[in-house]
Amino acid sequence: MAKQGVAPMLAVQALVVLVALAAFPAAQSIGVCNGVIGNNLPAPSDVVKLYKSKGINAMRIYEPESNVLKALSGTGIGLLMDVGNGALTSLANDPSAAPAWVKANVQPYPGVSFRYIAVGNEVMDSAGQKTILPAMKNVQAALVAAGLGGSVKVSTSLRFDVVTDTYPPSNGVFADLDYMGPIVDFLASTGAPLLANVYPYFAYKGDPQNIKLNYATFMPGTTVNDDGNGLTYTNLFYAMVDSIYAALEDANKPGVKVVVSESGWPSASGFGATMQNAQAYNQGLIKHVGNGTPKRPGPLETYVFAMFNENLKTGEPTENHFGLFNPDKSPAYSISF
Repeated sequence: MAKQGVAPMLAVQALVVLVALAAFPAAQSIGVCNGVIGNNLPAPSDVVKLYKSKGINAMRIYEPESNVLKALSGTGIGLLMDVGNGALTSLANDPSAAPAWVKANVQPYPGVSFRYIAVGNEVMDSAGQKTILPAMKNVQAALVAAGLGGSVKVSTSLRFDVVTDTYPPSNGVFADLDYMGPIVDFLASTGAPLLANVYPYFAYKGDPQNIKLNYATFMPGTTVNDDGNGLTYTNLFYAMVDSIYAALEDANKPGVKVVVSESGWPSASGFGATMQNAQAYNQGLIKHVGNGTPKRPGPLETYVFAMFNENLKTGEPTENHFGLFNPDKSPAYSISF
């Protein structure tokens, strides 16, 4: 997870916002991100066994990892795979790079259930953003040439703060439509979803006076009415997701689906980072995303961040404590799928 900045999350401002989720079919809606920035993590084969034993039917990985791909083969676990931000420049500018990438990282694994290829994760610098769309187009063309264009969708994973004016949710717009407009046009043309990393935790951490903990963690007690769309929100996650849908409508692409490519809550080492809060948030996410948001009913595919606590992650201390499980595969706290 690339951490989201606090200031943009304040765009969720006095955001006592969000949505009540309801119980849902985990098989359709919940995956878990498999981060590997640690020196004590289980072998990929054991990781996949843990996914299967817990009934987790989708995984995100942040670059092609041959051992993980081999372990996933034949399991039916759906995969969201990043190209890795370091590959963006070559994929955008070298005509041979995308076909070579698909040949090396997708075609050798016919037993893997690839769902999405994420071309870029939370790329915020302007130079990097200029590579996103050409790289997406080249990867899409390479998949089509390999006969995989219909089964594997190409998108990019965005930090939530590409959307602004998010309170109330119906006001949401893309902060830079010159950047996002062509991307969502491309997604609409291919039928791919927009991938978005959505973290109520950072919004709450940035503005705890206005964003109530219960509202951020799916607990009862706070209700927000959006006069712009006539909908009622009882938790922050869905308000954030519906602000993305509002931005897609503003960009004249209401048919583009949102897939939440990361969402989670840390269990230690920072403000609001406790096992109790992490358990409440992640269990609420797992239980409820199948019913969708007030604006978009129906299963909302969501990837929890992350499977394991990662002891080598840099940045704030909370970065090491987003895991649902410890490296020895014991639960970090009580959680069920």
